[in-house]
Amino acid sequence: MSEWRLLLTRPAEESRVLAEALAEQGIYSASMPLLAIEALAETPEQRATFLELDRYCAVIVVSKPAARQGLELLDRYWPQPLTEQPWFSVGAATAEILRAYGLTVHHPRDADDSEALLALPMLQQILAAASTPRVLILRGEGGREWLAEGLRAQGVQVDYLELYCRRLPHYPAGALPARVRAERLNGLAVSSGQGLTHLLQLAGSEWPTLARLPLFVPSPRVAELAREAGAENVVDCHGASAAALLAALHRHAAPNP
Repeated sequence: MSEWRLLLTRPAEESRVLAEALAEQGIYSASMPLLAIEALAETPEQRATFLELDRYCAVIVVSKPAARQGLELLDRYWPQPLTEQPWFSVGAATAEILRAYGLTVHHPRDADDSEALLALPMLQQILAAASTPRVLILRGEGGREWLAEGLRAQGVQVDYLELYCRRLPHYPAGALPARVRAERLNGLAVSSGQGLTHLLQLAGSEWPTLARLPLFVPSPRVAELAREAGAENVVDCHGASAAALLAALHRHAAPNP
């Protein structure tokens, strides 16, 4: 039995699946979702963009919610399969959702972030082969701009389709620190920069105490944000998958009680 007792903060369903994977390895976890996903109402602009999906040389999907929402639109507007169009995802879990639908999907193998995706040889080949490269990014409302900026610097026209928003579920004041104490948790895990922001918000005045706990994050970018916020023991899992988190937990010993 592992000595780790981890707080999971992903959306509810993702936390449930992750908790099951951890339990199989003898790792205790408690779930406190810090992100709730809400689909945005469809606009005429969204519909027009999706009806012209085949004009893009590549479609990039940045998250699992974006994949699920995007597939709903495919069902609605593209009943015929888009077998020739290349799709890209930031992470393996997002790619699996798209691949199960029958799409051709490429993703980085060594990291789950925008930097790795932009450097992906297949993406660069497709962009180079297009006379006027155009890329559509499926994402949440107000997502990170780094990927689009990197593509535009290469002369690529980039369009967004924002499909959902993320909000912080309501919790009573002090609920997060109280949960950590009550269940004797000795590690925290966040899956994104926004999840980290919500963690800090709920920690409130008790963040300096919680900041001493090991904090597991999915990428160097989120690791840097965590350290800037004062986290003292940041562990970069180099991916957002259950396998990446498990590997990081096995590499690091749980802190002494």
